[in-house]
Order: sequence, then structure tokens, then C-alpha cells
Amino acid sequence: MFGRIDHIGVAVEDLEAGISLYEKSFAMELLDIGDGHVELLAPLGPDTPVGKYLERKGPGLHHVAYAVDDVDAALKRLSAAGIELIDSEPRVGIRDSRVAFLHPRSTGGVLTEIVEPAEGGH
Repeated sequence: MFGRIDHIGVAVEDLEAGISLYEKSFAMELLDIGDGHVELLAPLGPDTPVGKYLERKGPGLHHVAYAVDDVDAALKRLSAAGIELIDSEPRVGIRDSRVAFLHPRSTGGVLTEIVEPAEGGH
């Protein structure tokens, strides 16, 4: 059902420091690595989802995202398989993709995102 890893989401307290680490220290142009990328997540405030995550767990891996050909079909199959969905309908993600999240209670403790890339996207 899942294709390649589309991206990993990393929660950071300081976006500029995160960019510096990945772009300068790891030499990742535009945070791309192979066909995927690293998505740095900085909180817009303490009461946002990323702000609450950082308060509970600190900086680090936030989620793993897998590419799918059809996010609607994937959500139906996952729901039928008993996976708890955070998003029962896809929403617009970065790079004009269509995305949905799966609850970590159903995915071995890992917040999981499924991504249908935009046409021509990667």
C-alpha cells in the first residue's frame, strides 16, 4: 500500500538552527534527501500541535510520511484494517499534496502520515 518514504517530520525549537544543521552540517540542499525530504516543524506558539509536542517530548522525530498513489483509497483500506485515523478525509499538505494522519495508537507509537504527492511532484 505504501510507496517510498515521502518525508520525515522533525520538531525543532529553533527553525534557523534546524536549517543550519541539515543544510550546512549534513549538506542537504533544500532538506531533500534522495526522493524524499526532511520537514522541519517549529511551533507557531505553545498551544499549537507542534508546541504541545515539544513541551511533552522535546525536539526530535515527529512523524514519518509514506507516499501513496491514492490517499482516499489508502484511508479506506487502513480504516477497514482497523487503523485509527486522525484524518478521515485528506487535507492539503506541503507542495500541494493531499495528506492524512494515522493515530500513533494504531501504528506502533509512530505518528504516521500518508501523502499523495501533487501531479508531477515527488
